[in-house]
Amino acid sequence: MLIFVGMGLWDEKDISCKGLEIARKADEVYVEFYTSKLMGTNLKRIEEFIGREIVELSRSDLEENCVWIIERAKEKDVVILIPGDPMIATTHSALRYEAERRGVKTRVVNAGSIINAVCGLTGLHNYKFGKSATVSWIKSKTPIDVINQNLSINAHTLLFLDLHPKPMTIKDAVEILMDVERGVGDLFAVGIARAGSENPVVKCDRMKNLKDYDFGKPLHVMVVLAKLHFMEFDCLRLFAQAPDELEEIVE
Repeated sequence: MLIFVGMGLWDEKDISCKGLEIARKADEVYVEFYTSKLMGTNLKRIEEFIGREIVELSRSDLEENCVWIIERAKEKDVVILIPGDPMIATTHSALRYEAERRGVKTRVVNAGSIINAVCGLTGLHNYKFGKSATVSWIKSKTPIDVINQNLSINAHTLLFLDLHPKPMTIKDAVEILMDVERGVGDLFAVGIARAGSENPVVKCDRMKNLKDYDFGKPLHVMVVLAKLHFMEFDCLRLFAQAPDELEEIVE
């Protein structure tokens, strides 16, 4: 069996009890840090916590050269440890599909994800989110198009920030987005840093102002806001030091 085990948001202790038990019993354990990272830990600490040797996978191991790990799972219980929740990244859903197509049973052990952490940290309502997008180091109009599509249906936009060749900051992301379309800087947004840690930072303001705010070290994500429910507004004032002018977009 090929088992995808979520590691949660921050460090080795965010794994579920079920995931930990499965990883300790598996024949082979791998980990990947391509689709996301656990900034509060490292491979050595994860190995010590789980109590066994863990092999780090590359991007090619997960994508174009994935057949070898599927073949190993035909005879053994193989675990892949994944930061966040296993099936948020399409890379993992494609690998799971390929395994099942080749006759290998799979299992998913879920864990905390930035998707739900954002709602917990900001007070934004989950049902108010539309499509998400990634701000890449290679400038693209795609995130702008997604923001505009979501605004047209009054939905918030969660923006993931590129990790390669280095984790992007909110400052980087805002500058890239404003280079593509200057007017996007006037939209209200929320920046979130180090979700899942003991010292996350959450700040709401117009996007152009967020680039000058000190969010500290990555990982960072950002939410571009549509119209707000009054409770969302109250939460952003309390949890994210939102400016008074945010009331302009309350329904």
